[in-house]
Amino acid sequence: MYHLKNYMEILVDEILPGMLVKENTICKCERCIMDIKAIALNRLPAKYIVSDIGEIYRRYDELGKQLEIDVMEAIMRAIELVKLYPKHDA
Repeated sequence: MYHLKNYMEILVDEILPGMLVKENTICKCERCIMDIKAIALNRLPAKYIVSDIGEIYRRYDELGKQLEIDVMEAIMRAIELVKLYPKHDA
């Protein structure tokens, strides 16, 4: 079965948990995490791919380290914004 997927969303989902483990000063409720993901994805260009699940992970190796760095930078900026302006209920 084939899937249409924004590859950036896959990368954000893979990279974000590791970055949150190292971040002690931000709320990690579901709303804050979703806000971080949304902000990061809005800063990144969409990269849609049509592929089966196994193919998606192989494509990651082809796209290179710079893409990972771009995603990490977008996540860091999103974390800072959510830290300053959390939208969750107190």
